[in-house]
Amino acid sequence: MSEETTEVQKKKTLGEVISDAFKELNETFRAFIKAPTALWGINVPYIIEGLVYFGILTILGKFSSENVGLTDAQAGLVYSFVTGGITFAMLIFGGTADKLGVRTALVLSFVAMLIGRFFIALSGTLNLGHGLWSPMFFTMIGGLLIMVLAYGLFQPAAYSGVKRYTNKKTAAMGYAVIYGFMNLGAFLSGFISSFTRHSFTSVFPPNGLTAVFWVYVILTALSLILTIVLITRKTDKAAIDRVKNENNDIDDEAGVERSEEKEEEVKPDVKVNNIPIFIYSALAVLFFFLSGYGIDNSINRIIDARLFGLSIHIDIAFILFVIMIVVATYDYLKRRPWHPFRDKRFTFFIFILVPVQTLFAHNWLTLPYYLDRAFQGTLVSQYFEVFSNLNPVLIFILTPIIAGLTASANVYKMMIYGTVVMAIPTFLLAVGPNIYLFLFYVLMMTIGEAMWSPRFLQWIAEIAPKGKVGLYMGVGQFPWFLDKVFTGFYSGYFLEKYCPKNTPVADLHTGTMWFIYGLIAIITPISLILAKNWMLKGFKEKAD
Repeated sequence: MSEETTEVQKKKTLGEVISDAFKELNETFRAFIKAPTALWGINVPYIIEGLVYFGILTILGKFSSENVGLTDAQAGLVYSFVTGGITFAMLIFGGTADKLGVRTALVLSFVAMLIGRFFIALSGTLNLGHGLWSPMFFTMIGGLLIMVLAYGLFQPAAYSGVKRYTNKKTAAMGYAVIYGFMNLGAFLSGFISSFTRHSFTSVFPPNGLTAVFWVYVILTALSLILTIVLITRKTDKAAIDRVKNENNDIDDEAGVERSEEKEEEVKPDVKVNNIPIFIYSALAVLFFFLSGYGIDNSINRIIDARLFGLSIHIDIAFILFVIMIVVATYDYLKRRPWHPFRDKRFTFFIFILVPVQTLFAHNWLTLPYYLDRAFQGTLVSQYFEVFSNLNPVLIFILTPIIAGLTASANVYKMMIYGTVVMAIPTFLLAVGPNIYLFLFYVLMMTIGEAMWSPRFLQWIAEIAPKGKVGLYMGVGQFPWFLDKVFTGFYSGYFLEKYCPKNTPVADLHTGTMWFIYGLIAIITPISLILAKNWMLKGFKEKAD
């Protein structure tokens, strides 16, 4: 029978293959549209949260500099704290989301985000003084900290919910759609932020940004209400029963023997002594504040030296800060033998994605400056915000389509193909500023992202042991944390060197900058190809 099937498949024309793929896409998409109410209780608030989150990222640096009165360097640290802290919070609290359950974790996270964003907006409303360590600064930072911690529950819970409320046929579409909804929200945030800021400049001087934060407070409250209304015990149970029946029907149709799966209560594997990691973490915070990035003090020692003609700036407190982070991480993993990072293949797989993921970070760290400076005097420079945000709207359109067309494809192969398609177009920008090459780069990079990123999230959710989806989803975000934090350290240097402000286009060397970024990104697909045999020996995939 299998030989006959293979023979029939060989005789299919390319047109027939494409036609079959789109038929499957249509059936999958229609099934997803009819998804349980509980799933829409995740999707709709996710659109709003994507709008609010990326909207805050867009204006936070400007608010910190112009409203709070921080220097550009200090504002950059605030930005790194938020983006990196959110991903780190997912790593820490992903397992907590599993224990609380989808509904409880989502409700608590939205309540916390509402409180945090209230204090952020309040910091710009009250006359609390300006500058680093002012009451205004502490009010803003306190709100941001609450928001950061809340995100540690939110995203792992949301992806756990997608797994819980989709069947074997709609799972790939489910992860792709929620990924696309986040990007749709990001695209919409620019319009809402711009309109609000210009309308309330006189009410909330000097720039109306405080009004934007209050709009985000209202939208967060709306997300909380929608979550409570759409995800109830009744809709949750109805969704679970429906998905179970649909999976049984799918198994019957495919001739697969049914496997009865029961929800298992999440129990701690072992009682872990967390006192050491709290001590190491406290010491890390202390050393950071004593370093050159923290508070001026006479305790820290700065050593300036020269090695091979290079000036070396050694900050003793900062070095101790890094050491404490390493020690805390080692102690954390040593006491948790069941942790995902103890799996060598899993760890390699998620960390090797770091180089290509730097292109994500450059969407806001590099592209706005590049478009404004390299295309100065053109429409592209005048509306650089619009051109900078083409990726999110393309992701929203393309991700469900590509997910439907590739739903049955091997995950590891899709990771290779997707990262190749994403990384290679970066070298087009090495030619120099050209609007057509730039648009083609954005299109191809987006297609590559849509090919691998949602499948990566789906793979993590499916290989996670029962009751540990949130933990694995949080851990899977750790490389993204590294990208957010470390890409920012060198992107500014590259901009100053190859694309400085107030410089004629003829004197810019943006091609060199993008060539180097392309070399960084291409490390991922090359490594995935070289490690293919080793990875596939222990590569865990959901059995169909």
